[in-house]
Amino acid sequence: MRIWASFSWGELGLDQLEERIRHLIVETLNLEDIKAGDIDPEEALFGDGLGLDSIDALEIGIEIQKTFGIKIDTQDENLASHFSSVRELARFVAQHQEQQEKAL
Repeated sequence: MRIWASFSWGELGLDQLEERIRHLIVETLNLEDIKAGDIDPEEALFGDGLGLDSIDALEIGIEIQKTFGIKIDTQDENLASHFSSVRELARFVAQHQEQQEKAL
């Protein structure tokens, strides 16, 4: 069961969104040795940071789309920077949610 499933994402602040994304990463990738609270929001997710790879990015991207109801454009030239850290992912999700709310 997902811990945060009953929340309305549009009502979350950036800090709460970052926390949810940290949990999402740990749950989605089944990281047994890492707790959500261990992930620094500014830490690089790939390479020398958390050490995730492209398969992990794909899994996270799919779960971000499902969880937050947003569409990720794989042709977006800024996509790598959006996935560079938890903080950047939270900003990306928040921006997409704002755009969706304005479209309604």
